Amino acid sequence: MTEHSPLRVRSENGVTWIQLNRPEQRNALDIPTITACTALLHELDADDSVRTVVLTGTGRSFCAGADLAEWAAAEARGDLETYGWTQAAHKLMVALYNLSKPTIAAINGTAVGAGMDLSLCCDFRLAARSARFKAGYTSMGYCPDAGASWHLPRLIGLEQAKLFIFLDELWGAEQALAAGMVGQVVDDEQLLWRTTELAARLASGPTLAHGLTKQLMRDGAQRSLAEQLTAEEQAGLICGRSEDGTEALRAVAEKRSPNFIGR
Repeated sequence: MTEHSPLRVRSENGVTWIQLNRPEQRNALDIPTITACTALLHELDADDSVRTVVLTGTGRSFCAGADLAEWAAAEARGDLETYGWTQAAHKLMVALYNLSKPTIAAINGTAVGAGMDLSLCCDFRLAARSARFKAGYTSMGYCPDAGASWHLPRLIGLEQAKLFIFLDELWGAEQALAAGMVGQVVDDEQLLWRTTELAARLASGPTLAHGLTKQLMRDGAQRSLAEQLTAEEQAGLICGRSEDGTEALRAVAEKRSPNFIGR
């Protein structure tokens, strides 16, 4: 375990766990936390030994969103609009969403505002049964500022997204699952091992192919079918020329499971 204060970071067998580590503030995102997490994600993206990333929280909350104490201090100084929280948060969301490795949000408790948005940037979301979700914007007379207006319509549909954000209701894990906001709900005591199991399966896979697939899916909405097929062909050539591609064909010929190394 290493400390990237205010983060706890652990890497094992190709899986890196990032734990938001401000339990007294319910893991709220102040600028130091955001900056540290963004820098760490860039490091992990460039590290070939990292093949899956898990994001979770310390204590009873996943993440309470923006650190309102920091916001209030900026307001008192008269520089709320310029002190940089929004710009820093946007860099974090983009870094997490664009990470070339599979990402899992293990939502161990309440996820509010930008904390919820962090989970939405991940590829997979496993929620503890006690987890709760709240947009947290309109109750503050505010609109989404960290990606909810982009992610939620795509995940749960436009009307559901509007209701969730406009009414600012608190959704339980089962309601979030039914709407499509999360992919799995597990008992609280099972969250760690179920996440570990999924992370291990992803880490043992062809990481290069995972990354290219993520890119294809991200970019596909902006392309025609013909353009997407061309992009798939180009990505397929990269996969076919990779060590994992060669290993997969060899494994078929030898009638065994492939041993992927992520290159």
